[in-house]
Amino acid sequence: MAEAKSAQKMLREYETIFLVKPDLTDDNVDRVKDRVRGIVGREGGKVIRFTIWGKKKTAYVVEKQPRAIYVHTHYLGDHKLVAEIERNLRNYDEVTRFITSKLADEVDPESRPVQEDVKLAGDVEETRPAPEQQREFRGGGERPEAPGAFTPDEEEPAEEV
Repeated sequence: MAEAKSAQKMLREYETIFLVKPDLTDDNVDRVKDRVRGIVGREGGKVIRFTIWGKKKTAYVVEKQPRAIYVHTHYLGDHKLVAEIERNLRNYDEVTRFITSKLADEVDPESRPVQEDVKLAGDVEETRPAPEQQREFRGGGERPEAPGAFTPDEEEPAEEV
């Protein structure tokens, strides 16, 4: 039993979250995702799942952008694989930030099935109302009033008893 376990290589479980520039198309995000998938495969790891969380507001402005596309990668590998992924993410112009966390030690790769990639919608974009819907007083001329609104020049309506 001990010989069978030593023959099978145990890996560590990691997750890496990286931020991609918000103006990239879905094809460009998929290209970065495929590069990371290729690195994991080349280095003897196993990708469990990619999750694209979508475009979200960041806690602070990153490279003059208040939003970014968040991508979560869940994979198995060793410490050398993590170093290689982070080295490559540092060199990609599309990636602005990344962080890697170790989730577990000594995981059997056969016990973790590969899952389907997921793409989530992210935050809803803030949109400005159409110009005809904007009701902002810009000075000059008379201010538009709502029908039945009281103006100070008029007498107050008498209360009915």
